[in-house]
Amino acid sequence: MMDFLPTLNAMLNSTSAVLLLIGHRNILRGNTQAHKRCMIGAVTASVVFLISYLTYHAVHGTTVFQGQGWIRPVYFTILTSHTILAAAIVPLVIITLRRGLRERFDLHKKIARWTYPLWLYVSVTGVVIYLMLYHLYPQG
Repeated sequence: MMDFLPTLNAMLNSTSAVLLLIGHRNILRGNTQAHKRCMIGAVTASVVFLISYLTYHAVHGTTVFQGQGWIRPVYFTILTSHTILAAAIVPLVIITLRRGLRERFDLHKKIARWTYPLWLYVSVTGVVIYLMLYHLYPQG
């Protein structure tokens, strides 16, 4: 039941990461409309991810990491940084998006310098965690 959700979540995180990268490239090239579309798409993918993630864990509970040896501290380091930054990124994304949509580009740019790399890190490490949990060291 709901076993497809971790894969869906990884796909949504991947989508968010790709949209962030494309959106960043677009703003560097001065294409503000394409940037805006990408960022709204990244927010949408992230919101759907959050709903799916919370749904899965409400039903399934915690997934235990099965890796042993040197990979355990690597996994938990990634997981800890990912979890802390995932909580911190939510208000940063909301503020950044709000400033952009209100055309407060001076303030938008100031916070986006922090939001972009942190959000990208959270999206990419979410996929890494998925791969480690479900493919590299799957449940026995």
